[in-house]
Amino acid sequence: RLAEAEAAAGVARASAKEARSVDDARLWLLLETIGQAAVGLRRELALDPVDKLPADFVADAFAEQPGAAQAGPSTRARDTDDPARLDQLLALPRAHLVVDGYNVTKRGFGEMSLEQQRKRLITGLGGIAAQTGDEVTVVFDGAERIHGLPPAPRGVRVLFSRKGETADELIRRLVRAEPAGRPVVVVSSDREVADGVRRHGAYPLGADSLLRRLARS
Repeated sequence: RLAEAEAAAGVARASAKEARSVDDARLWLLLETIGQAAVGLRRELALDPVDKLPADFVADAFAEQPGAAQAGPSTRARDTDDPARLDQLLALPRAHLVVDGYNVTKRGFGEMSLEQQRKRLITGLGGIAAQTGDEVTVVFDGAERIHGLPPAPRGVRVLFSRKGETADELIRRLVRAEPAGRPVVVVSSDREVADGVRRHGAYPLGADSLLRRLARS
């Protein structure tokens, strides 16, 4: 009986291994098919690598670049403020992190001057961009004149809303500019911002999720 049981167990292990091999082969073939289809579609459409991303076009058309003169006027909390959730979303392929600048800085280090707030946040976002390789955009209200901003870290785009437009409106423009299906993560504790970007398929997270992520770094 012991011999029969061992033999049956051996057969079961062999069957399970063969089943896994079949599943692996199917998965490999599926991914290979998708990859080849993408290559063929790119060739058919004559698509060359692009120098600009959707957010760059929004920046050119609807925002002021840093250094120029500036003027102008739900999910559960434990989910939206969880840095692990932020990590999970940033691990998705080609993710774009959009940050409501002053909403985060005034919540995390509002005792600093606005200049210090911006510098601290931008520096921290530079670390995230370097670690993840994701596209990162931080948006500030252009309510004051700002001159001589230091260069942004590699991978971080810094935008100021132009006269007559708020940072919230600019964030919604950025989200609407993205292709459907691309993971866009918007960090803001402003409920109106969160509800607006969610309607366009973005993932809204609270400011605390980013602040905790930066503190951990």
